[in-house]
Amino acid sequence: MNDRRLTIMRLLDSRKKFTARELAERFNVSVRTIQRDLDYLQQMGVPLYTEVGAHGGYRVLPNRILPPLQLTQHEAFGLFMMIEYLEKVPDFPYGSIRAHLAEHYFSSLPSDVQDMIIRMRQHITFHQYHSVQPESLTTKILSASVEKREIEFLYSSRSGTKNVKAYPIGIYYEHGYWYMPALKHERVLLYRVDRMQKVGTLNRSDNSIPTLKEWLDSEDKRESVEVVLQFTDFGARLAGSEPLFNSLQHNEWRGQVPPEEFPFIARRLLSYGPEAKVIAPRQLQELIMEMLKSSLSQYHQ
Repeated sequence: MNDRRLTIMRLLDSRKKFTARELAERFNVSVRTIQRDLDYLQQMGVPLYTEVGAHGGYRVLPNRILPPLQLTQHEAFGLFMMIEYLEKVPDFPYGSIRAHLAEHYFSSLPSDVQDMIIRMRQHITFHQYHSVQPESLTTKILSASVEKREIEFLYSSRSGTKNVKAYPIGIYYEHGYWYMPALKHERVLLYRVDRMQKVGTLNRSDNSIPTLKEWLDSEDKRESVEVVLQFTDFGARLAGSEPLFNSLQHNEWRGQVPPEEFPFIARRLLSYGPEAKVIAPRQLQELIMEMLKSSLSQYHQ
């Protein structure tokens, strides 16, 4: 594809309307040349349509086919491996197209690159441990977040199933699960997506809802307490791969934590067993001891 045709494709993809004569004048070529260019783009899969009349011209359909990627061989390998990985992530937004995308992309590659990918797949795999959702919820949540629309859903928590209305801020993936921070009664609460059912988008919207990036970058204004943790050498190696403890230094972690987050911190620390110890505060120590006593009580005769 020559440079003129690539530029025409980008111009039309900008959602503006152009007549063949306007394009011809822009590129200093004949109208007939432009029409040949447009015919070529249509054959390439660009869904052009024509509006007739005095104010007519060429446009691209809303759900258009985007221009193909021009990749090196190594970039093609990397992209295909990324698609393979994303197929293992549960409930991925717009995930229904993943298998089609992998197959469509693979079939468009030269035979020698296909052969290399087939051989590479015998030497790499991705493991994800998760609960499988019967339907994709993340696509709906993500769309509502972008549109700043309120959603309604059923949520399964320790106290039972309840109906919730909230404004989703976005979603993020961590430790095999999707999480949705959402604004409810002027507070941001965190929901696990795999515990949500029957998600519906409501008509109410609020343009003051922050983006996920704005929320993550914002300062936590809740009252907090300094937490001091001590790890063994092995515990420090385990904690090194966890974002929560990424500021670990000399096997010690210090951070300001709101007391309402103590149950979450306690459950994470219990997974480390004897490889982690709470130095302060006493409140967190007592919470962990209560959880341990509750676990041990199940084994008393």
